[in-house]
Amino acid sequence: MLKDVKTFTHEAMMNTLDWSYDKALNGGIPGMDTAIELADNYLKKTGSLEEQVNRLIRWQNTKSATSGFLTGLGGIIVLPVAIPANIASVLLVQIRMVAAIAHMGGYNLKDDEVKSFVYLCLAGNGAKEIAKNTGIVISQKLAISGIKKIPSAVITKINQAVGFRLLTKFGEKGAINLGKAVPLVGGVIGGTVDAITTNIIGDVARKIFIEKDNIGDEPFIIDVN
Repeated sequence: MLKDVKTFTHEAMMNTLDWSYDKALNGGIPGMDTAIELADNYLKKTGSLEEQVNRLIRWQNTKSATSGFLTGLGGIIVLPVAIPANIASVLLVQIRMVAAIAHMGGYNLKDDEVKSFVYLCLAGNGAKEIAKNTGIVISQKLAISGIKKIPSAVITKINQAVGFRLLTKFGEKGAINLGKAVPLVGGVIGGTVDAITTNIIGDVARKIFIEKDNIGDEPFIIDVN
């Protein structure tokens, strides 16, 4: 029996993020393409890179607003942490979307630094604040050449901050209705996911990994002093 959302721990949340990232990158969920396969599919479409990314985000919003966006829940059911399957599935879908956007921007998804910024996007509008609190100011596309310069201690702080933010979000009573049990019908998760949240996360990912225009008052900098 699934544990109540209030029993979440930060460790369980981080384990879920890591599990979701592994599934998004390496596959293992029947019927679901990997993030790279998803990205490559949209890169084949006409239009600019930003237009291709926008199509991907719109489609993910459509999927998250319908009653059934994951099939073959074998991997979800055996999730080795105390997180309800419906929440784990939401994080998986959103992480796969963000990772696909990062890949479309030319980033190596196997890099720990890229993985951390994928997680950062899950904070939505709070991403900029988390980054700034860890010594990073993001206001234009994340430089591929500069991301490797981010100290591991800063990466750890970002991951921890995102974990606590998501823990608070899903731990709140009635948070976007994801704390409630969702019936499984024919291997498909019923119910809906807040498409607005998914859209915000997609927009943040596009700004960080794709857009070259300024998205703030200061350039992308690292200051860990």
